[in-house]
Amino acid sequence: MKPYTYFVFVLFSSLQVSAQQQNKLPNVVILATGGTIAGAGTSSVGTAYTAGKLPIDALLNALPEARKIANLTGEQVASVGSQSMHDSVWLKLAKRINELAAKPEVDGIVITHGTDTEGETGYFLQLTVKTEKPVVLAGAMRSATAISADGPMNLYNAIVTASNKKSSNRGVLVCMNDHIFSAREVTKTNTTNVATFQSPNTGPLGTVFDGKVEYYHSILRKHTVQTEFDISQVNSLPKVDILYGYANMNPVLLEAVVNDKAQGVVIAGVGNGNLYPTVEARVKDITRKGVIIVRSSRTGSGRVTLNSETDDAALGTIVADDLNPQKARILLQLALLKTKDPKKIQEMFFKY
Repeated sequence: MKPYTYFVFVLFSSLQVSAQQQNKLPNVVILATGGTIAGAGTSSVGTAYTAGKLPIDALLNALPEARKIANLTGEQVASVGSQSMHDSVWLKLAKRINELAAKPEVDGIVITHGTDTEGETGYFLQLTVKTEKPVVLAGAMRSATAISADGPMNLYNAIVTASNKKSSNRGVLVCMNDHIFSAREVTKTNTTNVATFQSPNTGPLGTVFDGKVEYYHSILRKHTVQTEFDISQVNSLPKVDILYGYANMNPVLLEAVVNDKAQGVVIAGVGNGNLYPTVEARVKDITRKGVIIVRSSRTGSGRVTLNSETDDAALGTIVADDLNPQKARILLQLALLKTKDPKKIQEMFFKY
Protein backbone atom coordinates (compact mmCIF):
# COMPACT_ATOMS: atom_id res chain seq x y z
CA MET A 1 0.00 0.00 0.00
CA LYS A 2 1.37 3.41 -0.97
CA PRO A 3 2.13 5.89 1.89
CA TYR A 4 -0.51 8.35 0.73
CA THR A 5 -3.13 5.61 0.41
CA TYR A 6 -2.20 4.29 3.86
CA PHE A 7 -2.54 7.78 5.36
CA VAL A 8 -6.02 8.22 3.85
CA PHE A 9 -7.03 4.75 5.10
CA VAL A 10 -5.87 5.50 8.66
CA LEU A 11 -7.55 8.92 8.64
CA PHE A 12 -10.82 7.44 7.35
CA SER A 13 -10.68 4.64 9.96
CA SER A 14 -10.08 7.12 12.78
CA LEU A 15 -12.98 9.27 11.64
CA GLN A 16 -15.20 6.19 11.59
CA VAL A 17 -14.15 5.29 15.16
CA SER A 18 -14.72 8.89 16.26
CA ALA A 19 -18.19 8.93 14.70
CA GLN A 20 -19.02 5.61 16.35
CA GLN A 21 -17.86 6.94 19.71
CA GLN A 22 -20.02 10.05 19.30
CA ASN A 23 -23.04 7.94 18.44
CA LYS A 24 -22.60 6.03 21.70
CA LEU A 25 -22.43 9.18 23.84
CA PRO A 26 -25.58 10.63 25.43
CA ASN A 27 -26.96 13.84 23.94
CA VAL A 28 -27.09 16.71 26.43
CA VAL A 29 -28.52 20.17 25.73
CA ILE A 30 -27.12 23.15 27.67
CA LEU A 31 -29.58 26.00 28.27
CA ALA A 32 -27.81 29.18 29.35
CA THR A 33 -29.46 31.95 31.38
CA GLY A 34 -26.41 34.05 32.32
CA GLY A 35 -25.20 34.48 35.89
CA THR A 36 -21.74 34.50 37.46
CA ILE A 37 -20.78 31.31 35.64
CA ALA A 38 -20.88 33.38 32.44
CA GLY A 39 -19.52 36.52 34.12
CA ALA A 40 -16.38 38.47 33.23
CA GLY A 41 -14.48 41.02 35.29
CA THR A 42 -11.62 43.47 34.84
CA SER A 43 -9.58 41.78 37.58
CA SER A 44 -8.85 38.08 38.09
CA VAL A 45 -8.69 38.56 41.88
CA GLY A 46 -11.46 41.11 42.47
CA THR A 47 -15.13 40.42 43.16
CA ALA A 48 -16.48 42.97 40.66
CA TYR A 49 -17.74 41.49 37.40
CA THR A 50 -20.58 41.64 34.89
CA ALA A 51 -22.89 38.64 35.03
CA GLY A 52 -23.99 36.84 31.88
CA LYS A 53 -21.33 38.42 29.68
CA LEU A 54 -20.04 35.23 28.03
CA PRO A 55 -22.24 33.29 25.57
CA ILE A 56 -22.85 29.56 25.98
CA ASP A 57 -20.43 28.70 23.15
CA ALA A 58 -17.57 30.31 25.07
CA LEU A 59 -18.39 28.26 28.18
CA LEU A 60 -18.47 25.00 26.21
CA ASN A 61 -15.28 25.82 24.27
CA ALA A 62 -13.50 26.13 27.62
CA LEU A 63 -14.52 22.54 28.44
CA PRO A 64 -13.16 20.24 25.72
CA GLU A 65 -13.16 17.40 28.28
CA ALA A 66 -16.94 17.55 28.47
CA ARG A 67 -17.25 16.50 24.84
CA LYS A 68 -15.76 13.15 25.80
CA ILE A 69 -18.73 12.68 28.15
CA ALA A 70 -21.62 13.72 25.92
CA ASN A 71 -22.61 15.20 22.58
CA LEU A 72 -23.29 18.79 23.54
CA THR A 73 -25.44 21.52 22.02
CA GLY A 74 -26.12 24.90 23.58
CA GLU A 75 -28.90 27.49 23.56
CA GLN A 76 -28.98 30.97 25.08
CA VAL A 77 -32.37 31.29 26.79
CA ALA A 78 -31.52 34.47 28.73
CA SER A 79 -28.48 36.47 29.75
CA VAL A 80 -29.10 37.99 33.16
CA GLY A 81 -27.68 38.04 36.64
CA SER A 82 -29.95 35.84 38.71
CA GLN A 83 -30.86 38.75 40.97
CA SER A 84 -32.79 39.90 37.88
CA MET A 85 -34.56 36.56 37.35
CA HIS A 86 -38.30 36.90 36.79
CA ASP A 87 -41.40 34.84 36.08
CA SER A 88 -41.28 35.20 32.30
CA VAL A 89 -37.83 33.58 32.15
CA TRP A 90 -39.03 30.76 34.41
CA LEU A 91 -41.96 30.07 32.11
CA LYS A 92 -39.84 30.28 28.95
CA LEU A 93 -37.24 27.96 30.46
CA ALA A 94 -39.75 25.36 31.69
CA LYS A 95 -41.54 25.29 28.34
CA ARG A 96 -38.27 24.87 26.44
CA ILE A 97 -37.16 22.05 28.73
CA ASN A 98 -40.47 20.28 28.15
CA GLU A 99 -40.05 20.66 24.38
CA LEU A 100 -36.52 19.27 24.45
CA ALA A 101 -37.27 16.47 26.89
CA ALA A 102 -40.05 15.22 24.60
CA LYS A 103 -37.46 14.52 21.88
CA PRO A 104 -36.23 10.92 22.02
CA GLU A 105 -32.73 11.96 20.94
CA VAL A 106 -32.26 14.22 24.00
CA ASP A 107 -30.92 12.32 27.01
CA GLY A 108 -30.39 15.12 29.51
CA ILE A 109 -30.57 18.88 30.02
CA VAL A 110 -28.23 21.24 31.88
CA ILE A 111 -29.08 24.84 32.83
CA THR A 112 -26.39 27.40 33.62
CA HIS A 113 -27.70 29.92 36.13
CA GLY A 114 -26.66 32.60 38.57
CA THR A 115 -26.49 31.46 42.19
CA ASP A 116 -28.62 34.16 43.85
CA THR A 117 -31.91 32.58 42.75
CA GLU A 118 -30.67 29.23 41.44
CA GLY A 119 -32.56 27.35 44.15
CA GLU A 120 -35.79 29.15 43.29
CA THR A 121 -35.52 28.46 39.57
CA GLY A 122 -34.69 24.85 40.33
CA TYR A 123 -37.78 24.43 42.50
CA PHE A 124 -40.02 26.08 39.91
CA LEU A 125 -38.71 23.59 37.34
CA GLN A 126 -39.10 20.77 39.85
CA LEU A 127 -42.83 21.50 39.88
CA THR A 128 -43.37 22.28 36.19
CA VAL A 129 -41.11 20.20 33.94
CA LYS A 130 -42.67 16.96 32.73
CA THR A 131 -39.86 14.51 32.23
CA GLU A 132 -38.01 11.75 34.06
CA LYS A 133 -34.84 12.61 32.12
CA PRO A 134 -32.08 14.35 34.11
CA VAL A 135 -32.44 18.12 34.43
CA VAL A 136 -29.46 19.69 36.20
CA LEU A 137 -28.60 23.27 37.16
CA ALA A 138 -25.06 24.57 37.56
CA GLY A 139 -23.71 27.93 38.64
CA ALA A 140 -20.59 29.56 39.98
CA MET A 141 -19.48 31.77 42.85
CA ARG A 142 -16.51 33.13 40.93
CA SER A 143 -16.68 34.69 37.49
CA ALA A 144 -15.24 32.90 34.47
CA THR A 145 -12.26 35.31 34.41
CA ALA A 146 -11.36 34.88 38.10
CA ILE A 147 -8.39 32.91 39.43
CA SER A 148 -9.60 29.42 40.39
CA ALA A 149 -13.02 29.95 38.79
CA ASP A 150 -15.41 27.26 40.02
CA GLY A 151 -17.81 27.49 37.09
CA PRO A 152 -16.01 25.16 34.65
CA MET A 153 -15.88 22.28 37.14
CA ASN A 154 -19.48 22.84 38.23
CA LEU A 155 -20.60 22.80 34.60
CA TYR A 156 -18.51 19.72 33.83
CA ASN A 157 -19.99 17.92 36.85
CA ALA A 158 -23.50 18.92 35.79
CA ILE A 159 -22.87 17.45 32.32
CA VAL A 160 -21.54 14.26 33.91
CA THR A 161 -24.62 14.09 36.15
CA ALA A 162 -27.07 14.75 33.31
CA SER A 163 -25.33 12.05 31.23
CA ASN A 164 -25.70 9.42 33.92
CA LYS A 165 -28.76 7.16 33.80
CA LYS A 166 -28.77 7.00 37.61
CA SER A 167 -29.84 10.67 37.57
CA SER A 168 -33.18 9.86 35.95
CA ASN A 169 -36.44 10.32 37.86
CA ARG A 170 -34.81 12.16 40.77
CA GLY A 171 -36.46 15.50 40.13
CA VAL A 172 -34.51 18.59 39.14
CA LEU A 173 -30.93 18.56 40.45
CA VAL A 174 -28.33 21.21 41.30
CA CYS A 175 -24.59 20.50 40.93
CA MET A 176 -22.33 22.73 42.97
CA ASN A 177 -18.95 22.16 44.62
CA ASP A 178 -18.84 18.38 43.87
CA HIS A 179 -22.28 17.80 45.44
CA ILE A 180 -25.62 16.89 43.88
CA PHE A 181 -28.61 18.52 45.56
CA SER A 182 -32.36 18.27 45.13
CA ALA A 183 -33.69 21.54 43.75
CA ARG A 184 -36.45 21.38 46.38
CA GLU A 185 -34.03 21.24 49.27
CA VAL A 186 -31.03 23.33 48.24
CA THR A 187 -30.44 26.95 49.18
CA LYS A 188 -27.62 29.48 49.09
CA THR A 189 -26.23 29.94 52.62
CA ASN A 190 -23.19 32.19 52.20
CA THR A 191 -22.68 35.39 50.22
CA THR A 192 -19.33 34.53 48.60
CA ASN A 193 -18.04 31.07 49.64
CA VAL A 194 -17.84 28.37 46.95
CA ALA A 195 -19.44 25.92 49.43
CA THR A 196 -22.48 28.19 49.76
CA PHE A 197 -25.05 25.66 48.49
CA GLN A 198 -26.46 23.41 51.20
CA SER A 199 -29.61 21.43 51.95
CA PRO A 200 -30.13 22.20 55.66
CA ASN A 201 -32.98 19.75 56.23
CA THR A 202 -31.80 16.72 54.24
CA GLY A 203 -28.23 17.12 53.02
CA PRO A 204 -27.11 16.43 49.44
CA LEU A 205 -28.51 13.55 47.39
CA GLY A 206 -25.04 12.50 46.29
CA THR A 207 -21.69 13.51 44.92
CA VAL A 208 -19.98 13.85 41.55
CA PHE A 209 -16.20 13.59 41.62
CA ASP A 210 -13.57 12.54 39.08
CA GLY A 211 -16.37 12.00 36.57
CA LYS A 212 -18.21 9.54 38.81
CA VAL A 213 -21.75 10.00 40.11
CA GLU A 214 -22.83 8.46 43.42
CA TYR A 215 -26.27 8.80 45.02
CA TYR A 216 -27.01 8.12 48.67
CA HIS A 217 -30.74 8.82 48.88
CA SER A 218 -33.73 10.20 46.99
CA ILE A 219 -36.46 12.68 47.83
CA LEU A 220 -39.97 11.38 48.47
CA ARG A 221 -41.96 14.53 47.68
CA LYS A 222 -43.84 14.54 44.38
CA HIS A 223 -42.02 16.18 41.49
CA THR A 224 -41.88 16.71 37.70
CA VAL A 225 -44.21 14.19 36.00
CA GLN A 226 -45.96 13.56 39.33
CA THR A 227 -47.20 17.14 39.83
CA GLU A 228 -50.51 18.68 38.77
CA PHE A 229 -49.01 21.90 37.42
CA ASP A 230 -49.22 22.42 33.66
CA ILE A 231 -47.69 25.71 32.48
CA SER A 232 -47.86 24.98 28.74
CA GLN A 233 -50.55 27.67 28.26
CA VAL A 234 -49.54 29.94 31.16
CA ASN A 235 -48.01 33.33 30.33
CA SER A 236 -47.97 34.95 33.76
CA LEU A 237 -48.04 33.90 37.41
CA PRO A 238 -50.23 35.17 40.27
CA LYS A 239 -48.81 37.99 42.39
CA VAL A 240 -47.41 36.64 45.66
CA ASP A 241 -45.19 38.66 48.02
CA ILE A 242 -42.93 37.80 50.95
CA LEU A 243 -42.76 39.70 54.24
CA TYR A 244 -39.99 39.23 56.79
CA GLY A 245 -41.02 38.82 60.40
CA TYR A 246 -39.23 40.58 63.25
CA ALA A 247 -39.78 41.90 66.77
CA ASN A 248 -42.42 44.65 66.82
CA MET A 249 -43.26 44.07 63.14
CA ASN A 250 -45.37 46.76 61.52
CA PRO A 251 -48.74 45.43 60.21
CA VAL A 252 -48.81 48.28 57.68
CA LEU A 253 -46.41 46.22 55.55
CA LEU A 254 -49.02 43.49 55.27
CA GLU A 255 -51.69 46.02 54.37
CA ALA A 256 -49.41 47.48 51.67
CA VAL A 257 -48.90 44.25 49.73
CA VAL A 258 -52.58 43.31 50.00
CA ASN A 259 -53.61 46.76 48.76
CA ASP A 260 -51.19 46.21 45.86
CA LYS A 261 -53.42 43.29 44.82
CA ALA A 262 -51.29 40.41 46.05
CA GLN A 263 -53.29 37.19 45.77
CA GLY A 264 -51.07 35.57 48.34
CA VAL A 265 -48.52 36.49 50.99
CA VAL A 266 -45.77 34.40 52.53
CA ILE A 267 -44.68 35.63 55.95
CA ALA A 268 -41.20 34.53 57.03
CA GLY A 269 -42.20 34.40 60.67
CA VAL A 270 -39.98 34.12 63.71
CA GLY A 271 -39.21 30.69 65.15
CA ASN A 272 -41.94 28.24 64.17
CA GLY A 273 -43.40 30.74 61.70
CA ASN A 274 -44.88 32.79 64.54
CA LEU A 275 -46.47 36.18 63.90
CA TYR A 276 -46.26 39.42 65.87
CA PRO A 277 -49.62 39.99 67.67
CA THR A 278 -50.69 43.06 65.70
CA VAL A 279 -49.83 41.30 62.44
CA GLU A 280 -51.73 38.19 63.54
CA ALA A 281 -54.79 40.31 64.24
CA ARG A 282 -54.76 41.67 60.70
CA VAL A 283 -54.09 38.26 59.12
CA LYS A 284 -57.46 36.92 60.24
CA ASP A 285 -59.33 39.76 58.50
CA ILE A 286 -57.26 39.43 55.33
CA THR A 287 -57.70 35.66 54.91
CA ARG A 288 -61.48 36.13 55.23
CA LYS A 289 -61.29 38.33 52.13
CA GLY A 290 -59.78 35.45 50.13
CA VAL A 291 -56.08 36.36 50.27
CA ILE A 292 -53.97 33.26 50.96
CA ILE A 293 -51.41 33.72 53.72
CA VAL A 294 -48.66 31.15 54.28
CA ARG A 295 -46.60 30.98 57.45
CA SER A 296 -42.97 30.14 56.74
CA SER A 297 -39.90 30.70 58.92
CA ARG A 298 -36.90 32.97 58.80
CA THR A 299 -34.75 30.43 60.70
CA GLY A 300 -33.39 28.65 57.63
CA SER A 301 -34.34 25.08 58.50
CA GLY A 302 -37.02 22.95 60.12
CA ARG A 303 -40.77 22.58 59.65
CA VAL A 304 -43.49 25.09 60.42
CA THR A 305 -46.10 23.00 62.19
CA LEU A 306 -49.83 23.29 61.58
CA ASN A 307 -52.05 24.40 64.50
CA SER A 308 -49.21 24.28 66.99
CA GLU A 309 -48.14 27.55 68.63
CA THR A 310 -50.33 29.37 66.12
CA ASP A 311 -54.02 28.54 65.66
CA ASP A 312 -54.03 28.26 61.87
CA ALA A 313 -57.63 27.02 61.79
CA ALA A 314 -58.79 30.24 63.48
CA LEU A 315 -56.54 32.51 61.42
CA GLY A 316 -57.20 30.84 58.08
CA THR A 317 -53.46 30.50 57.47
CA ILE A 318 -51.47 27.79 55.70
CA VAL A 319 -48.09 26.44 56.83
CA ALA A 320 -45.12 26.07 54.47
CA ASP A 321 -43.99 22.82 56.10
CA ASP A 322 -40.20 22.79 55.54
CA LEU A 323 -40.07 25.06 52.48
CA ASN A 324 -38.13 28.28 52.94
CA PRO A 325 -40.04 31.53 52.25
CA GLN A 326 -38.84 31.99 48.66
CA LYS A 327 -39.79 28.44 47.67
CA ALA A 328 -43.10 28.66 49.53
CA ARG A 329 -43.85 31.68 47.33
CA ILE A 330 -43.25 29.62 44.17
CA LEU A 331 -45.51 26.79 45.27
CA LEU A 332 -48.23 29.28 46.23
CA GLN A 333 -47.99 30.99 42.82
CA LEU A 334 -48.52 27.66 41.07
CA ALA A 335 -51.21 26.55 43.53
CA LEU A 336 -53.21 29.72 42.84
CA LEU A 337 -53.34 28.76 39.17
CA LYS A 338 -55.33 25.70 40.27
CA THR A 339 -57.43 26.78 43.26
CA LYS A 340 -58.06 29.38 45.96
CA ASP A 341 -59.28 26.80 48.47
CA PRO A 342 -56.93 27.01 51.52
CA LYS A 343 -57.47 23.34 52.40
CA LYS A 344 -56.43 22.16 48.94
CA ILE A 345 -53.45 24.50 48.92
CA GLN A 346 -52.37 23.18 52.33
CA GLU A 347 -52.46 19.65 50.90
CA MET A 348 -50.13 20.80 48.13
CA PHE A 349 -47.63 22.10 50.68
CA PHE A 350 -47.53 18.70 52.35
CA LYS A 351 -47.33 16.90 48.98
CA TYR A 352 -44.68 18.93 47.13
